[in-house]
Amino acid sequence: MMYLPAATAQTGLQQNKKENMEYGLIGEKLGHSFSKEIHNQIGSYDYILKEIPKTELTAFMQAKDFKGINVTIPYKQDVIPFLDYIDDAAKEIGAVNTIVNKDGKLYGYNTDFIGLKRLILKTGLELSGKKVLILGTGGTSKTATAAAKALGAKEILIVSRKESENTITYEQAAADHKDAQIILNTTPCGMYPNINACPISVESFAVLEGVVDVIYNPLRTELIVAAQKKGLKAQGGLYMLVQQAIAAAEYFFDKPVEDEKAEAIFKNMLGAKQNIVLVGMPGCGKSTVGKKLAKQLNRELYDTDEEITKREGKTPSEIITEKGEPAFRDIEAAVCADLATKNNVIISTGGGAILRNENVVNLKHNGVVFFIDRELEKIRPTGDRPLSNSEDKLKAVYQYRYPIYKACADFCIKSDENVMHTVELVEEKFEK
Repeated sequence: MMYLPAATAQTGLQQNKKENMEYGLIGEKLGHSFSKEIHNQIGSYDYILKEIPKTELTAFMQAKDFKGINVTIPYKQDVIPFLDYIDDAAKEIGAVNTIVNKDGKLYGYNTDFIGLKRLILKTGLELSGKKVLILGTGGTSKTATAAAKALGAKEILIVSRKESENTITYEQAAADHKDAQIILNTTPCGMYPNINACPISVESFAVLEGVVDVIYNPLRTELIVAAQKKGLKAQGGLYMLVQQAIAAAEYFFDKPVEDEKAEAIFKNMLGAKQNIVLVGMPGCGKSTVGKKLAKQLNRELYDTDEEITKREGKTPSEIITEKGEPAFRDIEAAVCADLATKNNVIISTGGGAILRNENVVNLKHNGVVFFIDRELEKIRPTGDRPLSNSEDKLKAVYQYRYPIYKACADFCIKSDENVMHTVELVEEKFEK
């Protein structure tokens, strides 16, 4: 198969500065879009993010001054009247996200359908003969419905905040459809910056097999974190975003992109957006490992205890001594919540950060959690840690926290005397 040559990655939003946009993305607000980064890895074409106010959409579409574009919120339906041809999938869904200009005629497609279908399969979910709940009623809900039908779902229920002829409420879903096996979230609930929102509780569904969320920022929404904690197959929307971009490029240039290249782009995007989060006992070596990783991977390092000291003008030890541990944990939680929104960084946490589940969930939104597991005999109590400043206190803290560290970690890394060996183990797991 042929594929397009790779391009040097570029970032940044170009707003209406270039009259002749050959390829790109149009929408109303594109500040947090990953599309340019993805397309720059697909091929050597210049891909522009172009924000268009609603008042200028008609003029833009009538000018047809482009070769191929993607379309995002809120214009996936608005562009349809300007098209000369719409493929069957886009017609059924009622939305277009890819337009190709062929000799002055505009052809519309829906590659979101392709991307979502591939995401469901990538997650390892089998929809054939299954009961599926689709959360939301917007354009992406229609895409999800089409994908679920294509994958053979036996029953599809649309869940909305208000009941209608074609929808059920969230309350009805939890009460009357506990036997749902698959949940597809198409709502913006849980999307940055409101990353602590969750549209539905997975605990309500006894035979639930898996969850897919189209949101890709954060990488793991509250819904996905909860599903994975329950041991379910679950994945966020980054893979869908990459795959719909691949499909769009194939329409742009009428050339297939190799599967291996598509997977490599997804891996690159995921690695570039994910954080490495280090948890473990005080004195286990998190700070040292974090500094080495930051240097090795050329990433910025954030230490939660240091961030607390910067904000409060006092060390964690001083805050605990003066205000008590609960007050300190409140400050620590605020710091963890702020750091959780970052991408491509290393976060070294205080020993007790995992005591609050909200911190674990927040840090998992964009991060892979590594437990630096150092044997108790190799950890020494120090006077600057009031919660573990004696052998007895240290032992009690270790015994209480150890199962929590194990439960919250994506990977457990046995730490030995060789720091670089520990660093290499973290890198190896992270790359996989």
